[in-house]
Order: sequence, then C-alpha cells, then structure tokens
Amino acid sequence: MLFWKKETQLDRIKNKLEKAMHKDTDLLVFGASSHKYRVYEKLTAKELADWQAKNQVILPEPYTQFLTKVGNGGAGPYYGIYSIEKAASYTERNALTAKCVLHPRMTKEEWNRLTEPLTNDEDISDSEYDAACNMVMGGMLCIGTQGCEYDMYLVLEGEHRGKIVYTSGFYPDHPFFFVYEDNFLDWYERWLDEIILDYDIAWFGSKMPGDENALIQVYHNAPNEEIKSKALDGMFKFKKISQPTIDFLKNVADQGQKDRITAIQLICKTSLDAGRDYLLELLHSDRNEDLLHALQILNWYGKSVDLSEFIKVIVQSLDRVHDPETLRHVGYVLEPSGAITFQNFAPFLCHADSDIQTAAIYATRSCNDKSDNWEIIEQVLMGGNKEVVKNSILFWGIVPHEKLLPYYKAAWPEYKNNNNFRKKFIDCLKELNLPDDYFDKE
Repeated sequence: MLFWKKETQLDRIKNKLEKAMHKDTDLLVFGASSHKYRVYEKLTAKELADWQAKNQVILPEPYTQFLTKVGNGGAGPYYGIYSIEKAASYTERNALTAKCVLHPRMTKEEWNRLTEPLTNDEDISDSEYDAACNMVMGGMLCIGTQGCEYDMYLVLEGEHRGKIVYTSGFYPDHPFFFVYEDNFLDWYERWLDEIILDYDIAWFGSKMPGDENALIQVYHNAPNEEIKSKALDGMFKFKKISQPTIDFLKNVADQGQKDRITAIQLICKTSLDAGRDYLLELLHSDRNEDLLHALQILNWYGKSVDLSEFIKVIVQSLDRVHDPETLRHVGYVLEPSGAITFQNFAPFLCHADSDIQTAAIYATRSCNDKSDNWEIIEQVLMGGNKEVVKNSILFWGIVPHEKLLPYYKAAWPEYKNNNNFRKKFIDCLKELNLPDDYFDKE
C-alpha cells in the first residue's frame, strides 16, 4: 500500500516558485530581473546555529525554515530576499537585540513622538541619531529592499514576532506598514500566488489579500468603515474584475457611501463604459473634488478609449476649474484629443495665480498656433513673475513674433549663458531673419 506524503507549505512554495518562473518568463514582475526566481544555496543547521549564536538572536521559525529548506535568500518580493549574511550587514548590531517598539496599530501621534529626534530641525550628534534610529528599528532584521529608501524587515521579538514590516524614511504622520500575513512563509507564498494569478503586484503586500469573493465578504462583514475601505482597496491588485464584482461595486457606488469614488474607480479600471454614467455625473457635479476625481479616472484608465463624450463636457466645464491640480488633470485628459487651445485656456494663462498659469502653460505646450495668439502670450509675459516667464520659455520656447521681442530681450540676460535656453532665443531670431546678436544690442 502506498502512503502519499502530505504536501507541506514548504513543498508548495518550491512548486510555486517553478510556476511563477514559467508564468513570468519575460521577468516583467517588478524586481524579477534581479533575482530571476532563483534562490541561493540553503543554509545548513550548523550555519544557522552559528549565526544565531554570534548575533545573540533566535530567528522566527517560518523564516529559518525558508533559509534551511528553500534557500538562503534570492527570489522574493521586490528585489528579492537577502542572504542571512547580507541581512545582518544591513542591520545595526545593537538594533538586532533591542526591543521592537513598532506595532500595526501605531497612531500618527505615537509615531511622531517616537521619531521626533530623527525628524526635527535641531542638530544632534551622530551617536544620538544612531541611538534614536536603533530605538525605531530595534528588534527587526532587514531582509530585503523595495528600492530607493523602501526596505523590508522581519520582526524578531515581542507580540508581533515573525511579521514583515515595510519601512521608508522617517516621515511625520507615516508609521511603517505591517503586512497582513502573520509570518514570513505566508507572506512569501502570497507573493507567488499573486504572480501565478497574474495580479498587479507593483506594491505587493500593501493591499488586503484575497480574491474578489473573499474581499466582497470582508466588505459585507466588516465591523467598521476602515476595514470596508481596505477591502475595496484590495481589489486594485486585480487587472480586471468580473461582472458580478462590477455589480457589487455599482451597488456600493449607488448607496453614496464614503467608498463611492473608490468603487467608481474600480469599475472604470475594468471598463470605462461600465462607469460611464458615474463619470458623467461626477463631471456635472457642483463639487470641485468630484470633477477632479472624474478627471483623474479618465487620465488613468482612458488612454486607449474614445473620450469624445467626456471631452465635450470637460471643455464646457472649464469655467468651474479654480485650482492648479484640477487644471493639470484637465490638461492631461484634453491634450491627446487636441481640444486645448489658447483661446479656451486664456483665462488660466492670464490668471492671477502663478501656479494656475504654469499649469496652463504646460497644457498648451503642444498648441501649434502660438504665434497667432501672441496677444495672449504678451499678457503672460507682461504680467507673469520670473518663474512664469521661465516656464513659458521652457514649455513654449521663444515664440517668433516681433511684438514679443521686447519681453524676450528683457529676459535675455538671465538666460544667455544657459546653452539650452540660449538656443531657443537664437532659433527665434533666425526664424524672424534677425541677427544672432539682436538681444545684445541696446
């Protein structure tokens, strides 16, 4: 009689590593080109014991199982998992054996008090800074990086021993993020699952785990609005969502709850047509934030879709735009269609707010009729501050029209020694058949 050995989590992980490698043959998943889904040589029991004795640390068992049964680092989320030796080199020795003071529910106020010595403007000595840093990072091992200032740590002691923490700079109001899984192996296996399922894992681990049905159930059973919001946010990892989930999201949007915009965004991510009525409603809303949300959604998900119907509404709504952020998104949506003109953007180009002017200058940079609209440009140059004039030159170049030459001549001394800007001035003169030294003459 044959007895089949029950598959363990470690067995599943080894099998899923192979599946993930075959799923992502072009290494398109973030960081995959670095580790190529290959792990390093496994750690022996003696090597592990020696490391723990040397560093006076007992590592969480799920992590040591990975090191000794799968590999001593290599393939893993983002740029992969450090070898234990490299992990130790990226972690302060004093921090390794310290108490871990971080926890998943840390408030902004608690975080700010903890990191205050690291974020205030007062000078502190290197030793004081290191001590404060070790206090924050204590009781954790750096097991990998996400790139730039973002790293991944393993909690070594305390109530949350074994959990993974995503770290970044010491910014006020931004406590470090504890992932949802309780241990290293669960977190690692989820990473493999999401690759195999073709999820969008650019920010793996930061969103609630689970498939569509699981997240819908979490939403329905959530004890508070925060959990509901996180359940919906977890759906952004799906590249497309099913019709039943779209129906669920429409129900959320129709109830007008605080997650309405998130639900609309998720619908539009899969099908802009399915979200059409919601987008038109937002575009016609009297609330400026609704207009901005609609523009953001159209910019994110409408690049390969015919937006003619929406563009018409946006152009008719330009008089409702009163801030730079909304205007920037108007530009992002309208520019590909050629709907931006100097005439319809004139109120923004001549606005008293220089940030709005700059956003309008950028939006009109591709307009081909700049010389024909020299009067509007003259108002910009006449009334704009130095930064506005600089941005006009940067994004428009030097517009070749004789009426604008006095303004460019006034700006010439500031830019003539900058080769990039100087060329713009000279090209303008050539187009007007004027000598290269025109701006230098009294």
